[in-house]
Amino acid sequence: MQKQHENIISLSAERTKRGLVQQDPYYQVQINRMSKIELLEEMVRFQEERSSKGKLTLNMMVRGRILFRALELTSETDELRLLASSYRRHLEHEIEDHLKQSAQSK
Repeated sequence: MQKQHENIISLSAERTKRGLVQQDPYYQVQINRMSKIELLEEMVRFQEERSSKGKLTLNMMVRGRILFRALELTSETDELRLLASSYRRHLEHEIEDHLKQSAQSK
């Protein structure tokens, strides 16, 4: 009987955990305070960090999503808006894949 209860997952707890994993309120505040130039500088820093690490960590994915959403909203050119939107969607997909893999490995 105990074995059956070990497989029960609280859906609300899992949704809450996933939601919290996908947020970084401190970084969101930092991004909200940045000028357009600072956002572009942060984008360059983000890309350099990604290149130096060789892969995206979950924290980097979450921060990247926040950054590219801000760039998408503040962009003055269609090209930058499209680039930011595309990269944000890519990061959202990466986050979902990461969370699925984490859930499957448990």
